[in-house]
Amino acid sequence: MIIFAIETSCDETAVAVVRDGREVLSSELFSQADMHALYGGVVPEIASRNHAAHIGRLSALALKNAGITKLEIDAVAVTCAPGLIGALLVGVNYAKGMAMALNIPLIPVHHLRGHIAANYIAYPDLEPPFLSLVISGGNSLIADVRGYTDISIVGRSRDDAAGECFDKTARVLGLGYPGGPYLEKLASGGDDALFSLPHPVIEGFPYDMSFSGLKTAAQNIVHNTKQKGEQLDAASLAASFARTVSGILVPRVMAAASEFGRNKISVTGGVAANSRIRRDFIAAAEKDGHTLLIPPINLCGDNAAMIGSQAYYEYLSGVSAGLDLDARATMEVSEKF
Repeated sequence: MIIFAIETSCDETAVAVVRDGREVLSSELFSQADMHALYGGVVPEIASRNHAAHIGRLSALALKNAGITKLEIDAVAVTCAPGLIGALLVGVNYAKGMAMALNIPLIPVHHLRGHIAANYIAYPDLEPPFLSLVISGGNSLIADVRGYTDISIVGRSRDDAAGECFDKTARVLGLGYPGGPYLEKLASGGDDALFSLPHPVIEGFPYDMSFSGLKTAAQNIVHNTKQKGEQLDAASLAASFARTVSGILVPRVMAAASEFGRNKISVTGGVAANSRIRRDFIAAAEKDGHTLLIPPINLCGDNAAMIGSQAYYEYLSGVSAGLDLDARATMEVSEKF
């Protein structure tokens, strides 16, 4: 089954052609990061306008590079939730038009289910069940993947996402956007034990997380140092910040894997590109005897190939949509379209 997939949930315009959920025939992406860097974060209106400007060109390129015509497409898949509503609507409306014109099924996909499905492309032999950590600019959650479409949340951030905290900490340090790569580069020359940063615990919810206090603590260190006229060891703050984020994530995931009896653990989403987080998960998995799955960096960030992969399994389970399909800014992973 050949699925034409579209992803426009934030500031990446992405289109892919995927066969049977595992084989990527083509994957194209237009990044708007440089545009939004001028403002220190994503501007929704700019994101939406650029999706509209580039989605047609990328679609034609994806078909060309896949070596197929649009008449060979069996279904169209699109991210419908969660995300920036204007950005989502560009992809949803394009997908509806394509499905109607070609008279083929339209498959709605949850963005976070797509991140989990990136593992099926990276590890073609992988089958559920497994435990999955999704860490990105907009979401941080731990999911028990019992089946391809049977997914439940066992832990999540109660406030900011980990990626958002990386971005805002980088901003207060005067670094660029997105903040993760800049902080990682800066951290390479720092002492990760120099600053003591908070590790919040949510009573009664051992797998839930909180990052807003960590973000605020890092910002206060920067501001207080400036007010005192002292020199900030920015490299050590960046290193301490990464160590703390990893220290919040890794123990929770490993404990959840033990409780739910999952010997396979996946870590995906844009923040999964962070080398400190990867290194700590590798060490923890080896120590506890778990199989660790981390997709390559091009599959960790937003992309359409992961949407095409999940769409295949959604379709097999009977999921499809009509032309009344709408985008949703928020939606639980376990919800049905």
